Amino acid sequence: MTYPGSPNDPGSTRVRVDNGQFWAGAAATAVVAALIALVGILICRWTLNIPILAPAGDGAWGSAHSGEYVLGTVLVSLVAAALLYLLVLATPSPGTFFGWIMGLATLAAVVYPFSTSAPLDQKAATAIVDLVLGIAVTSLLVGVAARATRIARNGPPPSGLSGPPRPGTYDQTEPLDTPPSSRAPGEWR
Repeated sequence: MTYPGSPNDPGSTRVRVDNGQFWAGAAATAVVAALIALVGILICRWTLNIPILAPAGDGAWGSAHSGEYVLGTVLVSLVAAALLYLLVLATPSPGTFFGWIMGLATLAAVVYPFSTSAPLDQKAATAIVDLVLGIAVTSLLVGVAARATRIARNGPPPSGLSGPPRPGTYDQTEPLDTPPSSRAPGEWR
């Protein structure tokens, strides 16, 4: 899917998102998030004997709350992916906005357990699992977006670049995670 900047502006840029690659990466991120939640619950309940999300009598797997927590992480991951997708299409600096949004959402998820009446060890364990989940989802989705999104520039080549002359305009496509400074002077891509 390609979204033009200004079609008549020779120096305009447009964003092209590989939808299949983006949403496959988003689905993989949701699976990783679910596994992180599951492993976090198992470590807390089984290894550390901290009964988060359910009473200790419910065993290592906990109760339905554990399943809801894992499914909730999948849903939150997919909502975060949809948000990032919209930010890539509509904002000038999607990574910055997404980083701030996810950072603040992660902070809220880390602080929330401390507002409950659970014992301190359960609050801390839940906060740590939430922190790991927030960092993992944010970093994975930023990587997915960087790989699945390209910026295409139209217009005459910038001055100072050498290379074969090209009539009219050129279409220069590069991944978002490749800074222009990584190119050799005079190199065209």
